[in-house]
Amino acid sequence: MSFENLGLNDHILKAVEKMGFTEPTPIQKKVIPEIMNSNKDIVGLAQTGTGKTAAFGLPMIQLMDFYSTHTQGVVICPTRELCIQISGDFKEFTRYIKPAKIVSVYGGASIENQIRQVKRGAHIIVATPGRLLDLIKRNVVKIAEVSFVVLDEADEMLNMGFSEDLDAILSKTPKDKRTMLFSATMPRAVTKISSKYMNESVEITAGKKNSVAQNITHNNYIVLEKERYPALKRIIDYDPDIYGLIFCRTRNETRQVSEKLMKDGYNAEALHGELSQAQRDNVMQRFRNKSLQLLVATDVAARGLDVNDISHVINYNFPDEAETYTHRSGRTARAGKSGISIVLMNTRERWKMGAVENKAGIKFTYAKVPSGYAICEKQLYAMVKKLVAVDINHEEVGKFLDPVYETLADLSKEELIQRVISIEFNRFLDYYKGAKDINASSGASNKPGAEKKSGGKRFSKNKTGAYKDKGPRKEYGSRKDNGFDKNNGPRKNGDTRSFFINVGQLDNIQKGAITRLLCDQTGISNAQIGKIEILREFSFFEIDNHVADTVLKSMKHAKLDGRDVMVQLAQRRKPRPGAKTKNGRKARIKSNGFKEGLKTAKKR
Repeated sequence: MSFENLGLNDHILKAVEKMGFTEPTPIQKKVIPEIMNSNKDIVGLAQTGTGKTAAFGLPMIQLMDFYSTHTQGVVICPTRELCIQISGDFKEFTRYIKPAKIVSVYGGASIENQIRQVKRGAHIIVATPGRLLDLIKRNVVKIAEVSFVVLDEADEMLNMGFSEDLDAILSKTPKDKRTMLFSATMPRAVTKISSKYMNESVEITAGKKNSVAQNITHNNYIVLEKERYPALKRIIDYDPDIYGLIFCRTRNETRQVSEKLMKDGYNAEALHGELSQAQRDNVMQRFRNKSLQLLVATDVAARGLDVNDISHVINYNFPDEAETYTHRSGRTARAGKSGISIVLMNTRERWKMGAVENKAGIKFTYAKVPSGYAICEKQLYAMVKKLVAVDINHEEVGKFLDPVYETLADLSKEELIQRVISIEFNRFLDYYKGAKDINASSGASNKPGAEKKSGGKRFSKNKTGAYKDKGPRKEYGSRKDNGFDKNNGPRKNGDTRSFFINVGQLDNIQKGAITRLLCDQTGISNAQIGKIEILREFSFFEIDNHVADTVLKSMKHAKLDGRDVMVQLAQRRKPRPGAKTKNGRKARIKSNGFKEGLKTAKKR
């Protein structure tokens, strides 16, 4: 099937041809005719990099009236990078439709410039939720007459805490609009949005639901915690042509890993939430044009990242959720190409692997961290290939060669080769000389009874010495595992710790902002955050006990909307009899630094 068979008009077909598209992808073959030939809402499930933007973008453009002046379509996505990418694609789709006006609005850029662009006319607005809601409240963006609303990477937006913003935005749209929801995974929260805001809808799936692309190889390496960074270096060194994305949990870890890599001579940079938009754009431009070989990023910074030809995705730590792994690994093997997704894990993280395999429909292959000898061998052969393949400008180089020949005349062919190779190769020989094996035991990942130390023991010995199956391990991320339900928060107070933060209603703070701050700053998942209570001058939030210490440590120098915030542990007491607030209750707070925090809040 070709794009001509999908019923698209000549202007769009000409643009598609100009972009180099020859044959529609599976999701495009299914979604485009459905949007063109019916009035149903769409729930599209497909891995990242499968052409979802064209799947909803091309038919939207065909069905719009670009001679009308009002906004007819809104595309909402989780990140600035994805927003810029989608708006760029839409401009390419409408290259030969002169009246079409596409505007992107997102945080971190001048709101005044974006307001001017919207006021000049915007048939389609591509936006991040926070900035779009801001412009709606300012009465700049009017979406009361839109015909199409697209929620792209819907699961990512919910994980980032945008649920309240999406509710507020969608409530302003007309009931007779067409809503299209696209997601790589379909957690319960996404299903809830589809049932709440979509009318008669049809679900279209390309590939297995909640799965990753089939052309990705999934490898896991098991090392001791102290060997995590050395293992990363060996994996990078073993593939001289690596063009990779390294995921870390927190901004601080991202900064530390990238700084170590740069100090050790690697072509690496960091991408995290503390960078300005200009810095982010510069880093991304260098990574896209491959002048940067390794990008170290947090999940929040890399959400929606669309870069072709990434050869490796490296998980510096095992992600907390299967959905997170699905999104991370989806950054490689795009547009039908193959790729490698790697997980570095310590001996205590083995129990997570089985749940990710089950939920994502994949199978990890245990791999050994390369030895020093193997790395040197690989680097040597790569160097020789470059020597053979190098282009020689005989006319220009020849002017300088006579004295070179004279200097090298006494060297044999073997000596000359050894010296040329050693110029670059000596540093690998020196570094890996006598390098030890840093692999931890792999036996626990595939032998009966070996899960004993991981906390997920499935087999036990009976009196005869035979192994007895005790049933499946605890489900990763379930209530039984960490005291949290992914959609409903903590199971009981005993499983959580309460925290104080010195921002509240006076700061115009919403729960989603605190959720995003916690996920970005600490690397925890949305599922590990419990109840959030916003009061007048300060707020409280609950965190899963297992990550409470991580949160307290990571939030020491946190910033929210450019200002410093203070986070402390807080312990609530039962309210005194008769003490009431507007909610009928008044909570007393006990905290070592609470008085100090309250003074800080009142000074603002």
